[in-house]
Amino acid sequence: MLPLTLAEIAAAVGGTLHDADPQAQVTGLCTFDSRVVEPGGLYVALPGARVDGHDFAVQAIEAGAVVVLAARPLGVPAIVVEDTLAAYGRLATAIVARVPSLGVVGVTGSVGKTTTKDLIGQVLSSLGPTTAPPGNRNSESGMPENVSRVTADSRFLVLEMGARHVGDIAYLTSLVRPHVGVVLNVGTAHLGEFGSREAIAKAKGELVEALAADGAAVLNADDPMVAAMAGRTAAEVVTFGLGAEATVRAESVEVDGTGRASFTLRTPAGAAKVALRLVGEHLVPNALAAAAVALHFTDDLALIAQALSTAAPVSEGRMQVVESPAGFTVINDAYNAGPVSMTAALRTLTKLAAGRRAVAVLGQMNELGETSTADHVGVGAVAAEVGVDWLLTVGNDDAAQLGRAAAERGVATRHVPDRDAAREALAEQLAPGDVVLFKGSNSVGLMALATTLAAGTDLTTD
Repeated sequence: MLPLTLAEIAAAVGGTLHDADPQAQVTGLCTFDSRVVEPGGLYVALPGARVDGHDFAVQAIEAGAVVVLAARPLGVPAIVVEDTLAAYGRLATAIVARVPSLGVVGVTGSVGKTTTKDLIGQVLSSLGPTTAPPGNRNSESGMPENVSRVTADSRFLVLEMGARHVGDIAYLTSLVRPHVGVVLNVGTAHLGEFGSREAIAKAKGELVEALAADGAAVLNADDPMVAAMAGRTAAEVVTFGLGAEATVRAESVEVDGTGRASFTLRTPAGAAKVALRLVGEHLVPNALAAAAVALHFTDDLALIAQALSTAAPVSEGRMQVVESPAGFTVINDAYNAGPVSMTAALRTLTKLAAGRRAVAVLGQMNELGETSTADHVGVGAVAAEVGVDWLLTVGNDDAAQLGRAAAERGVATRHVPDRDAAREALAEQLAPGDVVLFKGSNSVGLMALATTLAAGTDLTTD
């Protein structure tokens, strides 16, 4: 965090100080989550549907926060504003303005934002100090928290930008304007919120609309709805993909017995060999996007290829492969799920199993709208097609439909209603040597179960 006095913060957000020393400094994280407040930080009291952040103000101060950004005086050091969320956004704008040389990269898409952000962060770190926090704080409340991690020597800032409505990304880019914008794909995530893929494309394209003429729009040439966004930006357009027409592309892709891909990275700056440490052939386009971003800042292709080849998983629950002390290989891809990522994960599972028993633990995929049933049935068919040996579905009727589709095609299947029942079923069924994939929407809670199994903890105990 850039050190800022309370007087400077109040001026930036249009607030007034109450019970606070104007010269006191905020030197730590600016967060809306009272559980992660750190000494020297700032706590943002956001109103919520179930709880009001103002109720945790005293707790935040006791945890070390210097001040609370609040909508009313609270009897603790506070900067009072009319709208705390809007003020939080203005604070993010002010922080970035204090580092004028900062190169900002925005990443959006229906699938793969976090992994791509993590890859970009690791590649750009080879060029200079880079702020690219793990996880996916990508909303109007989460993005400012990530911005607050910028330091005086930060050269790059990589931000994930999510959307549930048209206009969400336009708002985020109005707070922090990227120099480079990456659009990965237009899928069906949050289709229930948007209503159509066309609306999703409209929302995702707001990122490239925000770019300046000297910026770069990095677009997936293999996704027609993304490629069409080239006409929506004043920036230079750089495409990535597997096809010959892509500016940055992968040639001669090979996958080894551990599920890791290697390829020739072909770019206008030349070609280089890349061997990913990340598991899954489907992550090759993510790596290409990261390379395309890096090429905006450097023409050192050897450095880019080396950084991609050494990049490791950063954010929890995204294709993390762990050898459990109990003898299982655990693939923790349980942070979230959609039809495309489910399909990719299942293909990786059976590739990695390579003769061992392939077990898939799949929760429902939420927010798919009218296509939800068909999407779940389709994933069940994929499970059979790729050769899953045993399938455990967890959650609602959509998850059960997925299991029935697989069972009709010959896959041994069981359905349970929740994570606790899944734990019991796995304790009965798993054997050393099994390769076990966990994937589903985050609300199903499979990530905790994957973590437990990966640690070698006995599933029969709580």
